[in-house]
Amino acid sequence: MSISSVVITKNEENNIKRCLESISFSDEIIVVDDFSTDKTLDIAKRYKTKIFKRNLNQNFAEQRNFGLLKANSKWVLFIDADEKIPVELRNEIVQITSDPLNTKKGFYIKRKDFLYSNKLNHGEWGHKKVLRLIKNGSGKWERDVHEVLKVDGKVGILSSELKHYPHKSLNKFIESINLFSTIHALSNKKEGKRVSIVKIIFYPFFKFFYNWIIKAGFKDKDYGFIMSLMMSFHSFLSWSKQWLQTKK
Repeated sequence: MSISSVVITKNEENNIKRCLESISFSDEIIVVDDFSTDKTLDIAKRYKTKIFKRNLNQNFAEQRNFGLLKANSKWVLFIDADEKIPVELRNEIVQITSDPLNTKKGFYIKRKDFLYSNKLNHGEWGHKKVLRLIKNGSGKWERDVHEVLKVDGKVGILSSELKHYPHKSLNKFIESINLFSTIHALSNKKEGKRVSIVKIIFYPFFKFFYNWIIKAGFKDKDYGFIMSLMMSFHSFLSWSKQWLQTKK
């Protein structure tokens, strides 16, 4: 086994300890920090971390790719500061990366979101698979936000779950949506996606309907409603901000 874990951070003092403890099995832990102003780095220094300070510049893919370039191990695991690797997933990662017969270049991991400590099993967030474990040199990240990891070769899927604990409060949730929608608007423009008043009006309605009804977010009750509503709000902000940019 030879694993480098990469974590990108920005003011994650409430999350980073749990995250780093869950990846303590790694051969090296690389923290790429966007100049945090809280105690994130003070906490990170207590662990076997290699810390690099780098401006995000509204591009999450490049931030992750920077961490990838610093990784020295055969395998690279990407984890966010608000995520945790449970024991079952840790054991599976250790087993698969130690298997000499493994020919896969990467692995998807099932991610389960928790909203205010409540596990969400429905909506688009309840069935999410994220490509986070790759053989070093086999891929790179693309897109400024909602970034995706492109791997050159066959990929598999692990059976154990990754736990995700975003949005400690409604204020933090809204702050996150505001940030991501701004970058998303710029990314849409860069990719040549057109915006219109029709999209601004109808996409958020569709997003809510998709998560609440089609993806059965209603089964997560009040928390499913909050998530469906917030994802709709994200859609509204993204298209609205892009439309305003075109009017400048």
